[in-house]
Amino acid sequence: MAKPKAPRRTLESYSVKHINKTIRAGDCVLMRPSDPAKPSYVARIERIEADARGANVKIHVRWYYRPEESIGGRRQFHGSKEVFLSDHFDVQSTDTIEGKCTVHSFKSYTKLDAVGNDDFFCRFEYNSSTGAFNPDRVAVYCKCEMPYNPDDLMVQCEGCSDWFHPACIDMTVEEAKRLDHFFCESCSAEGQKKLQNSHSASRLSDTKVDTKRRRR
Repeated sequence: MAKPKAPRRTLESYSVKHINKTIRAGDCVLMRPSDPAKPSYVARIERIEADARGANVKIHVRWYYRPEESIGGRRQFHGSKEVFLSDHFDVQSTDTIEGKCTVHSFKSYTKLDAVGNDDFFCRFEYNSSTGAFNPDRVAVYCKCEMPYNPDDLMVQCEGCSDWFHPACIDMTVEEAKRLDHFFCESCSAEGQKKLQNSHSASRLSDTKVDTKRRRR
């Protein structure tokens, strides 16, 4: 007859001595990869468990995937610190924890004054079996109609408020940094059109006045 498993209990927190940090459910951590050549794995702690004596501590985690670990691979708009919250759950030893990290929302990440080594951001959930993303659509910008990559410099049009990559508007990054004002091609053309229409209306108005004077 198989020996019944000893009951395990859930811990509210646990002090990881080798990193001198206390972890709790909801914290994000860096985990040691099996291949030392790879970067640390990123995971969110779902639950912390120990045996009845408080030993043999395990953490239930939900993995974040990096873009290159997804079925579609890394794309141009993926940031260097971008991760996807996956549907892949696992149980790991606390010994594999290398440190704590922060996974920001996309919006809060873009407002950081400085990005540290332990800062990441997530804007998608990822289905590891189908390769599907949630949400499956995000806002796109520029003439290239790509989602925003916070690593890339972009300039904003004062007319339409859209954002543009310098390369897409035939500028270097250095030239873009020196800009005081910028209007995209469409807004510049629209502005010229309005200006021409204004001049035409003015000329028409003058003509009407002149005609009336002649009739008198």
